Amino acid sequence: MIILGNTRSGTSILQRSLSRHPDLVGWYEPRTLWQVADPGRRHDEYDAGDATPRVQRYVRRRFLRFQEEHGGSTVVEKTPANILRVPYVREIFPDATYLAIVRDPFAFLSSVERKWQKPVTARGAWRRLGETPPTQVHHYARKYARQLWDKHVSGSEYLSVWGPRYRGIQDDLRHHDQLTVIARQWAIPSRLAAEALAAFPDDQLLCLRYEDFVQDPIAHLERVTQHCGLEMTDEMATAADRKVDPSRMDKWRRFDPADLARLLPELLPEMQRHRYAVPDEVRAAAVELGVAWDLSTPPTQPVGNVRH
Repeated sequence: MIILGNTRSGTSILQRSLSRHPDLVGWYEPRTLWQVADPGRRHDEYDAGDATPRVQRYVRRRFLRFQEEHGGSTVVEKTPANILRVPYVREIFPDATYLAIVRDPFAFLSSVERKWQKPVTARGAWRRLGETPPTQVHHYARKYARQLWDKHVSGSEYLSVWGPRYRGIQDDLRHHDQLTVIARQWAIPSRLAAEALAAFPDDQLLCLRYEDFVQDPIAHLERVTQHCGLEMTDEMATAADRKVDPSRMDKWRRFDPADLARLLPELLPEMQRHRYAVPDEVRAAAVELGVAWDLSTPPTQPVGNVRH
């Protein structure tokens, strides 16, 4: 079972809730495993052609080993960078059950902007290194060392790179401000994922919005378990209810509406795809600034069979 969703978009809530089912086990973000096709690549975009027979065998073997170590339970996996490589993941696991979740871009901006300021912890680095194929250790060790340098030696406010690395992110970091890059970290994966997910049959894919899940976690978890062919347990319902924190949805208001308004050209097409409205204060700021974007454009239809 594969959960597809950008970072800070609710994939952890879904995984933790599902993992309380006795027949399921969660595998927390084996990021370096997915990168086995090209561990030195400077971005996270992979296509179906990257899933060579060698890569498919290796990744499937590692999943099978994890499954066997956990009594044969079905594995629930969620690695946020996979939102940029849906065709690659599907080529490796064509028969898996898929869940996709998306979050409002302004809440995403707030959460991710803070993450850009925090290097991975020693515990997190050790866990990831333990899951890393031996031939890739030097790649990940170099990334971890760079994060420590950025934060503790150079004194930079932000890390050199964090989160989903769309193609060209390094150039954008040189020529654009941080919020613009983070806005593109939301919009570009959303577009690429929507194009790829449109090819999935209805019975293989279920799409959710984080905000809908937070408003009624039990009802939406029931949708998820039905899609996965499972019976929802009391433990799953309790886990979903306890992990939900509706107050997180408004933390984006710490930003000046003008700073968000100038990002609308980056965000609005994908906001319309997922039926996200522009907040009133951001809309007003956009009008005042003369942002060159038509805020009255009707929402686009979801791509293919992708719907919430």
